[in-house]
Formats: sequence, C-alpha cells, structure tokens
Amino acid sequence: MVAELENISYDDGGGFQACYINDSGGMWHFHPEYELVLNMKSNGTRIIGDSAELFDQYDMVLIAGNIPHSWNYYKQYNTLPEKHGIMVHFKSSSFGEPMLSQYEMSSLKQLLVDAERGIAFSVEDAKKTEKHLVQMIGNKSLDKMLDFFNVLNILTKSEKKVFLCSENYKMSFDEKGNKKMTDVYTYIRENYFKPISLKKVAKIARMSPFSFSRYFKKNCGACFVEYLNRVRTNKACYLLRETDHQVQDIALECGFGSISNFNKQFRKAEGLAPRDYRAQFM
Repeated sequence: MVAELENISYDDGGGFQACYINDSGGMWHFHPEYELVLNMKSNGTRIIGDSAELFDQYDMVLIAGNIPHSWNYYKQYNTLPEKHGIMVHFKSSSFGEPMLSQYEMSSLKQLLVDAERGIAFSVEDAKKTEKHLVQMIGNKSLDKMLDFFNVLNILTKSEKKVFLCSENYKMSFDEKGNKKMTDVYTYIRENYFKPISLKKVAKIARMSPFSFSRYFKKNCGACFVEYLNRVRTNKACYLLRETDHQVQDIALECGFGSISNFNKQFRKAEGLAPRDYRAQFM
C-alpha cells in the first residue's frame, strides 16, 4: 500500500528529533527518516508495511525510512491521554558512514539494516528506554545525543525483538498512487463497521475492481478482503479485551455480517475463538 509523504521538520536544527505524541494518528504516510515509537498509555492497531497488528501499552517499534505506516488509536470516551507516547525521527546520515564502519558500531549498523523490515521490541525493553526518551525531549546538544545512544544501546542488546514486514515486502511510491490509496485507507478506517465492497473502494481509487485488486495486493502484500478482515479483527480484539460487550454485538460492531463469519475470521487471524481470546484477560 502506498502512502502520503510527510515532511519532518527539525526545529532545533539537530539530527535527532524527539517529541511526545498527543494526536490520534490514523494518517497513512511515509518519510525518509527512521522512526522510533514508544506507546506508553495507548492501544489500538498499528499498520507498518504489510503488517497489521494490535498494540497495547509499552509497545515500541523501529522502522526505517520510506516504510508506510500508521497508528490507529482506540479512544475511551472519544479522548486519548495526553503525552500517550514518544516519537523519535532521525536520519541515517546523522551517524555518518565513517562512524558506522567502526567495529564498535557493528551492532547498531545491523539494527538499522533490520529496521528496513520494521522491528517490534518487548515490553521490558520498551520500559528500559522510557526514561532516556523522556530526557531526550528536554535535553539539547551532547546530552540529547547521549540519551539517544543509551536508547540505541538497549535496542541493539534486545533479545526479544521480532520483524514486522514480510521478507519480500517492497514499496514503490508515486504521487497519484499515494492519493488513491490514502483515500481508500481513510474510507476503510472510517467505515470498517459497515459493509464494504471491492467495487466501492475501487471506485474511490478511480480504478476498475480487477485493476484495483491487483494493485492493492501488489503494494499491500494481502488482498483487499484479507486486509479489511484484519482491521475488523484487530478492533474486535480490543473490544473483547477492554469491554464486556456480548460477542455477537462485537461481531456486528466490527462489520462482520454474522456471528459464524466472525468466528471463522477471528480463528483464522488469532488461532482461537473470540470467547477463548477474552478468557485470557479475565
């Protein structure tokens, strides 16, 4: 799936930008900078390349430049906690090749390579980085860089990290495609609980259903129906875990036409029945 280009501004002229996250996310976008995100007080669905997963508090990921991504936060009472996460942007050129070529930097160099598929870290590692990321927001100059290197040191030593994007995931960008798929993605995000046909989203993208289906799978790594079911299932996971709504009501609230289809799609995505999933959190 292609995405909108976002321009990252560095207000202090530095190469490492850190800030709190106060918005509700949702925009499907990409940028040439690396991005490190720590979600401390929020949960929802994160979509990175061809990976769509539920995330919870102390979810931390690192992605290389030009990987499209978005965070869809689940709101309670239509609000999100202030400073619910921390985001860092940096350029690979900020390190410099002479520095990265040093033997002592080999683990960092490998981390940056691995980030081309997106990396998710453990809750334990995420909590270790929090104090350094908070300090990085307030610090300047060398202190800021030292905070960042402390974070990178934790990430390079992590023993519980997983790749997010599939091995063969590749991206290509074009302005027309960006606009088309951004419109489609926005429509899905705002209407996933309604019946959504391939014909409808193809019309939004101004393509024939056949052409759109091929285009979507080529860029997303999954067919349109698989992607839509993943978005719906992720929302269902949140409702099963965080509410006491009846399973049948959740199925309808998330856009599944019947309880049987909901159970089938949920088992396919999560490997167990909705009621068994809920029981893990009781």
